[in-house]
Amino acid sequence: MKALTPLQFKTYASILLMVIFGPVGNVLLRKGMKRIGPVAITSPSEAIHILLAVFSSDAVWLGIASLITFYITYTLVLSWADYTYVQPASSVAYGMSALLAHFALKEVISPVRWAGVLVICLGVFVVSRTPPNTTEQA
Repeated sequence: MKALTPLQFKTYASILLMVIFGPVGNVLLRKGMKRIGPVAITSPSEAIHILLAVFSSDAVWLGIASLITFYITYTLVLSWADYTYVQPASSVAYGMSALLAHFALKEVISPVRWAGVLVICLGVFVVSRTPPNTTEQA
C-alpha cells in the first residue's frame, strides 16, 4: 500500500471532519427544535418568543457551532482539492446522517432509504479512488 501524499492526507482528514460535523450539527439542530416544538408564528410577539426559545437552546448553539466548523472545513478543502472530488466524497455524510437519525433521533428508516444510502456510499467509494486534484495550480 502506498503512503498518502500530504495533499491526500489533508484532503481525507478534512472530508472526515466534514462528514462528522455536518450531520452532527444537523442532528443537534433537530434535537433543539424538537424540544421547542412546532413553530407557528402568528404575531410579532410570537416570533420574538420563538426566537428567544431557539437562541436559548444549548442544542441549537452546539448545532450552529458544529455547522460553522463544517463550513470552514468545507471552504478550506475547496481551496486545494477539486470540487468534483470534494462534493461526491463528502456525500458519505448522508450515510452518517441516516445512522445518526436512526440511533440518536430514533427515526425509523425504511429499507428503500437504507438502499439509497448504500448506493450513495458506493459512489463515494468510486470517487475516492481518483486523485483529489486533477487541475493544474496557477
